[in-house]
Amino acid sequence: MFFFSVGLTIAAIVLVATFGLRFGADFKGGSVMEIVFNDQRPSVDELGKVVSAVKGVSDVSVSPAGDKGALLRLNDVDEETHQNILGAISGKFGKITENRFDSIGPTVGNDLKSKSIKAIIISLLAVVVYLAIVFRKLSLVLSPWALGLSAVAALVHDVLVPIGLFTLLGHYLNIEITSVFVAAVLTILGYSISDSVVVFDRIRENVLRFGARENFGEIVHKSIMQTLVRSLNTTFTVLLSLVAIFFFGGESIKYFALALIVGVFCGAYSSIFIASPILVWWGRGRRT
Repeated sequence: MFFFSVGLTIAAIVLVATFGLRFGADFKGGSVMEIVFNDQRPSVDELGKVVSAVKGVSDVSVSPAGDKGALLRLNDVDEETHQNILGAISGKFGKITENRFDSIGPTVGNDLKSKSIKAIIISLLAVVVYLAIVFRKLSLVLSPWALGLSAVAALVHDVLVPIGLFTLLGHYLNIEITSVFVAAVLTILGYSISDSVVVFDRIRENVLRFGARENFGEIVHKSIMQTLVRSLNTTFTVLLSLVAIFFFGGESIKYFALALIVGVFCGAYSSIFIASPILVWWGRGRRT
């Protein structure tokens, strides 16, 4: 299972390198409009053609939102062009209601991208330091940094798998990476490390309890089995809520929920099949 995870991580990296991430207006700059039609919603192609015909509009992407709504993603437009778009749509398809209009310049988008990367890196470094301090009593068994680095290895897996999935969705379904996805990634980091800490804490308790009477690998195995039911039950209840949000929530949080579904599942999986094997490998041949 560990090498399967390595293969999955490499596949995600290859997908990102091959297709690239499809960044939304939050990162590359542009405008986003959310509209709702009073009558029947036109097809995506029809709506895209009408919007593209407006002067000053380019790079139009249309996706459905709910039963009668639509999300329009396009280049950064001024207020005059914005009103012309609304007029063209209502003139062709009847009365509409605009729920949202966001316009972000490319400078702001690049700044947000840079800050998002920094936030993720700082979070990973903080996790390493935190675990090294909290679990320093295991220094007789393995390096105090081993827990932090093994947890980070699991976190990298938990983040890259959703990124790989969204790379595919962006390539084939035009799903974009937005600031909401970054929030999902940071949430995944928090959930994943929480699940790993549960296992690590039980390892610490068993090391202090059994001392040199057991091999470290056996202690890790026993700790996993003791926390397995709790981890699975917690993950299952969280996934129930996320699946409900994905199917019944609004369009704006649908893919936030999807990223969390994948990340939460990977978080429970990685604490058992990635972080723990790395700990055993790190402390191989050593006895408490």
